[in-house]
Amino acid sequence: MRLLLAACALVLAIRVEAAVAGSSAAEQPEELNPQVLDMQYWAAKSTEERFDPHMCGYGVFLDKTGQHEEARRIFERCADNGNLHAMPWMSYLEENGYDRASDPVKAAEWDKRLADAGSPIGQFNYGLDLLRGHGAPLDRASGKSLIDLAAAGGDSTARELIAHDYDPESVTPEADKARYRHPQF
Repeated sequence: MRLLLAACALVLAIRVEAAVAGSSAAEQPEELNPQVLDMQYWAAKSTEERFDPHMCGYGVFLDKTGQHEEARRIFERCADNGNLHAMPWMSYLEENGYDRASDPVKAAEWDKRLADAGSPIGQFNYGLDLLRGHGAPLDRASGKSLIDLAAAGGDSTARELIAHDYDPESVTPEADKARYRHPQF
């Protein structure tokens, strides 16, 4: 029985090899054993026409290793294909300006997009944007409303913010000191 299986496998392998050898170069794969766990492989895949959702997790590693342009490409591609987890990363990249100038307006747009999708994280982040008037028009009533939605959705930081009368400094004290306070002079 083993001999019969081995013979069948050999015949099948010979037929497959003959079929591949007889096919045109355009039909043959470019790379037989891609390094699918390699970050650069996924960074390159982010530029291809066909979307592969497996790339989405690699954006974090690329960003954390300083490859912000590649991370942005992956996160943007994933967000545009409906991956809600990529949207806070796009906001983070826009806000911090690692690979281009900081753009609080674009960061707030990503937060709003995530909030509009019903995400408590997006509701909390966009609520903070509105409370601060940072990247979005100052609108305390709408900001509080979004923070309330985030808290109802289970966001514990939103609950903490509510407990401190919606004072953003209560949940992000160092960020508020460094970035969001208006200059005194």
